[in-house]
Amino acid sequence: MDKNRTEGTKHEVKGAIKEGIGKVTGQPAKEAAGNIEKNAGKIQKEIGKENDRQRDRDSH
Repeated sequence: MDKNRTEGTKHEVKGAIKEGIGKVTGQPAKEAAGNIEKNAGKIQKEIGKENDRQRDRDSH
């Protein structure tokens, strides 16, 4: 499994937590930062998935 998949998932979860804390505590900056990190994690995870697909295609 590509490292980007696991790192992306970590960032996605961490960002979602930050976003939730920002909502609950009324901190729009923290909420926005969490949302950005969450979405960046999703993108990184998708890059990892594509890297895995490429590796699978190249090995066949």
